[in-house]
Amino acid sequence: MEQECPYCKSKRVIKNGTTRHGKQNHKCKDCHRQFVSNPRNQPIPEATKQLVDKLLLERMSLRAITRVAGVSLQWVQSYVNSKSRTVERKVKVIPKKKVRLTIECDELWSFVGNKKYKVWVWLAIDRDTREIVGVYIGNRDQDAARELWQSLPSVYRQCAVCYSDFWQAYCCVLPQKRHRAVGKESGQTNHIERFNCTLRQRVARLVRKTLSFSKKFDNHIAMIWLFVHHYNPLIQSMILIIPS
Repeated sequence: MEQECPYCKSKRVIKNGTTRHGKQNHKCKDCHRQFVSNPRNQPIPEATKQLVDKLLLERMSLRAITRVAGVSLQWVQSYVNSKSRTVERKVKVIPKKKVRLTIECDELWSFVGNKKYKVWVWLAIDRDTREIVGVYIGNRDQDAARELWQSLPSVYRQCAVCYSDFWQAYCCVLPQKRHRAVGKESGQTNHIERFNCTLRQRVARLVRKTLSFSKKFDNHIAMIWLFVHHYNPLIQSMILIIPS
């Protein structure tokens, strides 16, 4: 029976020895890729990849995803690693005019590998639209606060009034005339505090007592960015359908 390359569908296929399991190996003379007939491990269907993409946005461990999607843990981990390398680390927001804007800022505690290695998620939210307009993940110091400020779109850095808690790093970085340091009892940071709760409920890596913690810092960052890129379009679609 004539062999066909499963990758480029070419008929120019030759035998190329055997695998370590004793199966006949083939090689395509056009794309130069090797394959065996009726492989035990079939390519993962696109529908399964789309399912895994959705499950990564839910509060599920990687092992739970393997059980639901019917794939191996090794493949899921490799897939997460590949997404971590490509996910964009910049917020996408609806363009704003240079008018008075209001943002709320806060930090969220998390860890990577061990609770001794703390990683802080710095967030800024637009009070009116509920969009996440700034994200930085790292330490809890003045440099991190500056990175959060730099992650904001320029219109917010020029016009926004910023509400935060009394953490000293904010006072050193945010413009003094537009910075308001307030306590939780004031209600001025309610929206960002509520989003912190949403983030912990949706991203298993951020649950305070969990076995689904991150072991790689890059994956930890990427999974948070994946959720931000999922969350903002949902909020933006709600804004667009609300009559002005």
